[in-house]
Amino acid sequence: MALSRRTLLGLAAAAPASAALAACGSSGPSGGDDATATYWHLSGQPQEGVRTGAAERFNKANPKGQIKVTTFENDAYKTRIKTAIGAGKAPTIIWGWGGGTLRTYVKAGQVDDLTPWFAEHPDLKNRLLPNSFGPATVDGKIYAVPTESVEPIVLFYNKKVFADVGVQPPRSWDDIMALVPRFNAKGIAPFALGGQSRWTNMMWLEFLFDRIGGPEVFQAAYDGEKDAWSHPAAIEALTKLQDLVKAGGFIKGFSSITADSNADQALLYTGRAAMMLHGSWSYGIQQTEGKNFVSGGGLGFMNFPPVEGGKGDPSNSVGNPAQYLSISSKASAEQKEIAKKFFATGVLTDEEVKEWIDTGAVPLRKDSQRLLAGSRSSEFLEFVYGIANNAKSFSQSWDQALSPTAAEALLDNITKLFQLSISPQQFAGNLNKVIGT
Repeated sequence: MALSRRTLLGLAAAAPASAALAACGSSGPSGGDDATATYWHLSGQPQEGVRTGAAERFNKANPKGQIKVTTFENDAYKTRIKTAIGAGKAPTIIWGWGGGTLRTYVKAGQVDDLTPWFAEHPDLKNRLLPNSFGPATVDGKIYAVPTESVEPIVLFYNKKVFADVGVQPPRSWDDIMALVPRFNAKGIAPFALGGQSRWTNMMWLEFLFDRIGGPEVFQAAYDGEKDAWSHPAAIEALTKLQDLVKAGGFIKGFSSITADSNADQALLYTGRAAMMLHGSWSYGIQQTEGKNFVSGGGLGFMNFPPVEGGKGDPSNSVGNPAQYLSISSKASAEQKEIAKKFFATGVLTDEEVKEWIDTGAVPLRKDSQRLLAGSRSSEFLEFVYGIANNAKSFSQSWDQALSPTAAEALLDNITKLFQLSISPQQFAGNLNKVIGT
């Protein structure tokens, strides 16, 4: 099983799971034993095992400066970490997604500035993929250590379906629109989509905004520029998306299909849909649940194609540049030193890098590329590494880049846009109202 965005972004139904491994113990907030740093992160295998394994190895090597881990299921984590930080009782090490949420922590003075620490350890910064630092940076300062893996959004397709219909993968937006009636005529949905989950719809707009106007269009909204969502490139992107919906580009009933159930994934590997825009973690799901679909060479993958006349570079990507670790400003000096030693010697070690690769993920370490060739998924992993390393722009998922308030408005209006219940202009107007919130 590969890393899942519904785990990483906290979208599945969840309940508390104080299920830390016994070797790591259980933790409370930072105000406990000064010789022990606390660390909260998400439960769910295989990623939970990789994270707790890193802490276990660090504890064995550092008996006088321990890390105690507590794990939570995703929604429970988002609630607990917000409450703990608000009460000044955060764990020493704060696991997160960077972006808008990290910015709120910074503005409240709840996390430490790590810029001086990185200046003292340039080798640690230089070993990571450069695109990962964007969501860790607030007003030019670094407040989190990028870690774990990179997860771009990928256009997947069913090779057998394409061969049966006698068509080629799309090289442009016009190609996508031309493929829609070809697949529909054969009773095959052009695109699978778990639209009930909302963030799956968002990925389409992320790429259309980029391919038409470049990353600057969303950046203006992120920066709080007045009427940024009404940019001509944004209106064009919103219009093209609705054109695809009206043309029958998505599986019928997409708004009632959930990504959490992997129903959208099944549409692709069973051949009921020809294509699917999804996170790179989809590869592991297809591999695990699609029987011999992946091993038999049935799964194709590519970066999102350009839009005719668009300004965005075709190498650009969107998704999750990394996951992030911050240090609570309320932790004791000794706890902070333990956390920093963990960042320097216990995170993305050789052992951890191999474990992430085994889950079907591409670790953030630049030198991990040499290890990808030995994986059973080497072709796909090297493709993902190439995107991460070569993208001129790698934009963070919008619902993580924006503040929690703006992200909720975004997801709500994207649903309405896909259901054709609001126009592109109405979408833009509704989002302009929450700029800067």
